[in-house]
Amino acid sequence: MGVDYGTRRIGVAISDPSGTMAHPLETIPVRGDGSHLKQLGKVVRDYGIVKVVVGLPVNMDGSLGESALKVKEWAQTLERFLGVPVELWDERLTTSEAHDLLIRLKVKGKKRRHIVDKIAAGIILQDYLEAQCR
Repeated sequence: MGVDYGTRRIGVAISDPSGTMAHPLETIPVRGDGSHLKQLGKVVRDYGIVKVVVGLPVNMDGSLGESALKVKEWAQTLERFLGVPVELWDERLTTSEAHDLLIRLKVKGKKRRHIVDKIAAGIILQDYLEAQCR
């Protein structure tokens, strides 16, 4: 499962059973009550997820900023909550790539905002899957 974590929304993608193709699944709103963790847990159970890949927002120079440190902390919480391994993966430019794709597909404003996170999660997961084959 690929995850694009944000403070307002979490993009989720899953792979096909062979682990070769990522598919954007859903965008989950982040809530203060932690219900987003329960929703992620449901995805893990429903799809038999054995590993979660969380996008790490690495700066262009390779350094880790404040956002990356928050994601690392959240990923540890996620791993404890889900009980499956969580791996961090460099997500540089994935949200930008997702926006560019949606613009090329002529997806407009509000609809784009609602799906860009799950598209970014799909890109993160696809990058990870392809790297595992190298």
